Amino acid sequence: MFIQTEPTPNPNALKFLPGRMVAPEGGLAFDGPGAATASPLAEALFGLAGVAGVFFGADHVSVTRADDGPDWPDLRPQILTVLMDHFVSGAPLMRDGGLGQGHVDDGEDDDVVREIKSLLDSRVRPAVAQDGGDILFESFDADTGVLTLRLRGACAGCPSSTATLKMGVEQMMRHYVPEVTRVEAAEA
Repeated sequence: MFIQTEPTPNPNALKFLPGRMVAPEGGLAFDGPGAATASPLAEALFGLAGVAGVFFGADHVSVTRADDGPDWPDLRPQILTVLMDHFVSGAPLMRDGGLGQGHVDDGEDDDVVREIKSLLDSRVRPAVAQDGGDILFESFDADTGVLTLRLRGACAGCPSSTATLKMGVEQMMRHYVPEVTRVEAAEA
């Protein structure tokens, strides 16, 4: 098995491509060891000193290292070993059929929110996934026009995430959905 590694715009995150589907039903984000108990792979990655975040995309695993953790030349081979062991073993990604953590259309969204979610799914999320992350609808305040989005994976904490939100996502949303006046990141 060969696992490719790609840099991301976040210097503290790397994207690992195992050449197979990882989380086809949607992105799964783990921000700490406590949340990782639902996944044998995430739990094993958090067992490595210096791992601060794990994100499973459709075809990749993004790992974020702690600012004070080992440098990538030391951490990367350890991550590759954990990934290789997991995928070769055939172990499940999630215990007890854990579900994706994407936004859910519960049928109660108004037309503006449905349009926002549709744009996120068709135009924004695929681009963000290329950088090893994900972006989800958090809320929309119709009174102020403020759209709040949650960044996950390599995008969470990335130095360029503010520019991505303001110069990319906000401009696009304001163009296609005039009710949106501003885009903000959800607090972690």
